Amino acid sequence: MDKVNNADHATLTLPGSNRSAQLKLLSGTLGPQVADIRKLQSDLGIFTFDPGYGETASCESKITYIDGDAGVLLYRGYPIEQLAEKSTFLEVAYLLMYGELPTSAEFETFSTGITRHTMLHEQIRRFWEGFRRDAHPMAVLCGVVGAMSAFYPESVNINDPREREISAYRLIAKIPTITAWAYKYSVGQPFMYPRNDLSYAENFLYMMNAVPPESYRKNPILERAMDLIMILHADHEQNASTSTVRLAGSTGANPFACIASGIAALWGPAHGGANEAVLKMLEEIGDKSKIPAFIAEVKDKNSHTKLMGFGHRVYKNFDPRAKIMQRTCYEVLGELGVKDPLLDLAIELEKIALNDDYFVSRKLYPNVDFYSGIILKAMGFPTTMFTPLFAMARTTGWISQWMEMIEDPLQRIGRPRQLYTGAPQRDYVEMAAR
Repeated sequence: MDKVNNADHATLTLPGSNRSAQLKLLSGTLGPQVADIRKLQSDLGIFTFDPGYGETASCESKITYIDGDAGVLLYRGYPIEQLAEKSTFLEVAYLLMYGELPTSAEFETFSTGITRHTMLHEQIRRFWEGFRRDAHPMAVLCGVVGAMSAFYPESVNINDPREREISAYRLIAKIPTITAWAYKYSVGQPFMYPRNDLSYAENFLYMMNAVPPESYRKNPILERAMDLIMILHADHEQNASTSTVRLAGSTGANPFACIASGIAALWGPAHGGANEAVLKMLEEIGDKSKIPAFIAEVKDKNSHTKLMGFGHRVYKNFDPRAKIMQRTCYEVLGELGVKDPLLDLAIELEKIALNDDYFVSRKLYPNVDFYSGIILKAMGFPTTMFTPLFAMARTTGWISQWMEMIEDPLQRIGRPRQLYTGAPQRDYVEMAAR
């Protein structure tokens, strides 16, 4: 096919045919132009083929922008570095949902609304008794979040803006409680009910770590680290789980079902399990003395060994979130004074990789997952809780994307096409004749 670019459109001509299509070029606020192919099938009788949709814009969005080559991440236009330094997770949640930073009065109303929804319906508590103690926490999150629509039947009225907003509040408020209780159930400890006198991050740490016989001690450094982890993971454009939420939402499904679908997509190790894979890699290396041999395996073209936590599919330069998380990592390690061979191993591996031309020339810098895994391990989280923590943070982004999709006049049910390579039409043969 020949493609000729003009100022405002691209012309696509089928070879051996006089049929052509004018593809209008759309320009966003930032980023490359996008060819509008909505009339391609009607004009030329063909579809595009893009496995994984890596080159296809599936929607128009005003929420998050990523420039992977430049290492840029913006929430509603604000650089992630500024938000991480100056903001809090709940303020970022407001920003993602409503498009602007809140005034003090708006933030007070919003944060109070979230706080008042942190408790779960008492009958939901019984759900945990139906799970095995060794059930993966992500299985619990999928089940409980999906079932919440049974307790809030009004949530199915997605055409009511107020009901959509209340559902968003409930999801953002209750997901820390669900996540913390999934952990408590796995270790046989009593559930700790949320406290309205604590911040969003501190309340989660309280529900995770507190026990009835002892008073709970707050730690501002760990609270801030938890807040930062959630800010950095709050949204990340049209990734697999966000696209899943939008696809489910395009059918008119209730918000709880949509977020449950996002949790299921995030559960996949290729998406949400990256920081867990970092810890697994460190465990396999085992000792600092084995790092040189491991690095040699990574460089060996015939080896399938990968350096987990380095490089990123989207960021072709340094992950902007990693720089922030790196500082936080050393603050947390310094505060806790943890003596863990795996953490020492991670720090040594970081030093070697950052000074090895093989990795530097390929821009394989540590990403956010490398440091977040180290931080969470130092804070005492088991690896099975890493992905649920990711889901807890990303719920804000998912619900913001869902709300935007519902209000989009161009929204239509998702229905990708396919390149069929199966058998052509054929006639049924009776069993005796086969």
